[in-house]
This record gives sequence, structure tokens and C-alpha cells, in this order.
Amino acid sequence: MYKSEFRKPDGRALTLYGVKPVELAGEVPSPSPEPVEARPVLRWHPVRGEWVMYAAHRLNRTFMPPPEYNPLAPTRDPHNPTELPAGRYDMAVFDNRFPSLVLDAPAPEPVPGVQGRGGVGKCEVVVFSQDPQGTLGGLPPEQVRLLLDVWADRTGVLGADPRIHSVLPFENRGVEVGVTLHHPHGQIYAYDHIPPVQARALETMRAYRQEHGRPWLEDFVRGERAAKLRIVRDHGAALSVVPPFARYTYETWVLPTRPAAFLHELSEAERDALAAALKDALLRLDALFGVRMPYLLTVQQAPVDGAAYPEWPLRVEIFPYLRAPGRMKYLAGTEQGAGEFANDKLPEAAAQELRSLNPQEVSP
Repeated sequence: MYKSEFRKPDGRALTLYGVKPVELAGEVPSPSPEPVEARPVLRWHPVRGEWVMYAAHRLNRTFMPPPEYNPLAPTRDPHNPTELPAGRYDMAVFDNRFPSLVLDAPAPEPVPGVQGRGGVGKCEVVVFSQDPQGTLGGLPPEQVRLLLDVWADRTGVLGADPRIHSVLPFENRGVEVGVTLHHPHGQIYAYDHIPPVQARALETMRAYRQEHGRPWLEDFVRGERAAKLRIVRDHGAALSVVPPFARYTYETWVLPTRPAAFLHELSEAERDALAAALKDALLRLDALFGVRMPYLLTVQQAPVDGAAYPEWPLRVEIFPYLRAPGRMKYLAGTEQGAGEFANDKLPEAAAQELRSLNPQEVSP
């Protein structure tokens, strides 16, 4: 992996990554020379026991720009700058121009009845490719592998700040999940606390290890390999599986087959296998109904607060939003109101459908 760091005209950081040395073919641009004033706030939800983010400046963020202006494509016309420079590189990471969290968030004005504080954290955009029509699953194998290295590198960079306790890379894909820029990209949120989902996972995984004397992932992989019902594809050091407790119809997990807390803990061979499993899983989801599957993808790593987390199961979770051709998975009353998911199909049947596909034959 090659990496070069730059500063944009409005002061935001830009890092370019490549499988070959990075070369610029122009100036580092920014859509505006002036920074956006961000004063995000966190407010405590006393019933749910979690923080809620407020970032009023995001109302003015880029929304469905015309095809001739793609802010995530390399700049071609210096008079109409985008976020990225022209040049030779494969991926780019830059500070979000409209962040939900910032490291220097000021304390908010007191409001009666509100427990609030500054929205401290960091938000980055990860551009997967210079090709505006591409997809993460459609990237060449070496670029999918590069993305794992980029995620690992950004986790280390962000986690080195003592204010950051958790780092979440993710990708939203498709207008169905609210995407407003179609250029293949994801985001990274870095929090100054451990979010509820990760906190609950840590609690349950720690209890399992204490009870059984080994990480949950060991038993999970062993059990799924023995069952031969839900594994979509086994790559040896990594595999894809529709978990037996899947909440979404074609929910797919991609994970290493030995316990690890972070991407950087994986060997070169394990990262190769994980990248292959991820690419295969995404292509199968696209091939399932012959359309680009809308989904949410998250990279679940342990907290970055400096503690050891031998119980943590590193994994990539993919939540597809189509449950059948043309039919969306919407969260209903039991899911929104009680947190109890209802799935229309057993994981064994969903896994069999995904296994039966040839992802190379259909790539929307």
C-alpha cells in the first residue's frame, strides 16, 4: 500500500492510497476555499441510555447533484473544483465537509431539561475508486484488498487520538437507504465513546468467553462448518455466512476464521482471504435479483481505547435492503418499537439461494 497526505484549500485533510505510488496531476482541490462551520452536539437519551447526534449544518450538504457535477470524481475543470485531484491513485480519504462530529466541538449553550455536550469525534469520506459507475464488489481483487488496508490504516490513525474510543467504517449503497451521491464511497465515524451496538456486543462476547473459556467466534466458525447449511463460501482463512440469527433476509457476514479484534491483527494471507470473501459476497447479492442490491455494510472492530479485547469477533456485516425482487425490507412496529426483528425467510434457505449463484455471470 502506498499513501500520500495532503491539505485541502479549506484546511481539511486528504489522504490518497494506491497499489502503486501516488502521483498527482494537478492541485489539491476543494469545492469551496472556506470551511463549513460545524458545531455538532450530543444529547443524552435517558430512556434508551444513548447519545443522539445533532448537526444542523448538514441540512445544506450536497444532495443529488446533476451528473455533470460529481463532487467525488477527480477535478477536470479548475473553475469547478471537486473534492479530489486528478492523478494516479486508487482510493482517497478526506475529512467530511459536513461532519456529524468534530474533534474540536465546542460545548453547547445550556438548554433546560437537556443533558448535552459537544459532538466530539471525526467523520471521514472514503472514495473507493475514480470510476463513478463502479461498485465495491466490482473492484479488482487487489483494490478490495487495498480497501481492507485503508480501513486498517484509518482505524490506527483515528484511534491514536486519545479522544477517540471507537471507529466504524461503513458503506450505505442505494437511494433506498438514503444515498445522495452515487459515486462508490463509504464513510468512517470515530466516536469519543463506545456506541450502544458495540457496547452490547462487547458485554455479551465477554460473558461468553468467561463462561466457555474461549472466544465465541471459535465455536461459531466450527459450528457453521459442521452444519454446512449457512456458509455461502469458505475461503479457508475467511468465510461468508448467512448467520443463523440473521435479522435481514439475505444478511451476510464476512469474517476471518480465527478470532481477531482489528483488521491490522490479520496476516497478509488472512487479509487476502477476507478481501476475496467480501468481493464474492457483494457480487452474489448483486446477482441475486439482477440489480445493484441496496445495502448497509459495517466493519465491526473492537474499541480503540487501548485495552485488549480477546473476546471481540472482527467481522463485516452486510444488511441487504431487498427481501425479494422489488420488495424492500422496511422496519415495522415490532422492529422500531421493540427492537424485535421479523424475518421472512429462514437463513438456511437464504444461504442456499446465495450459494447457487454464479456471481461472475451477473454483475449489474
